[in-house]
Amino acid sequence: MKQLLLLRHAKSSWDDPDLDDFDRPLAGRGLKAAKLMGRELATRDWLPDLVLVSPALRTRDTWRLVAAELPAHPRVAFAEALYDASATDILNQIHQADASSGSLLVVGHNPGLEDLAKQLAGSGSEAKARKRIEEKFPTAALARFVFEGDWSGLSSARLTHCLGPRDLG
Repeated sequence: MKQLLLLRHAKSSWDDPDLDDFDRPLAGRGLKAAKLMGRELATRDWLPDLVLVSPALRTRDTWRLVAAELPAHPRVAFAEALYDASATDILNQIHQADASSGSLLVVGHNPGLEDLAKQLAGSGSEAKARKRIEEKFPTAALARFVFEGDWSGLSSARLTHCLGPRDLG
């Protein structure tokens, strides 16, 4: 069984209006949330083999803080195509993932991640998690999916969880 984890970057700072969107750092709240989500991944043993990260500063920083909480260091790829990506763009990146990876984490942005989570949530999905995604996919939110098959054929999966930092602490 494969595991797909979709993690929206943590809360970013808007303190410097002259910064390009790509270069926005995490806000203080985002720093705490990213660490919290990393600890939760470790506690639940939802450890990725492969991580795809948007190259924007806030996604790289989110991943750095999450990774510091994990017991192992997975392979990481910074994918330009994930910045400002649609659900289709993100799914195309997932389809190209190494077939030997059993667990994939994507760290990216809305609205693409939220749209993809809604699109992927298939039959057997946990009702509370599905409702949560339909309502909102906040910063540092994590959606977990499981499915049988290969990354290249992923079109639907069972949504098992949707967690946000506020759920954890």
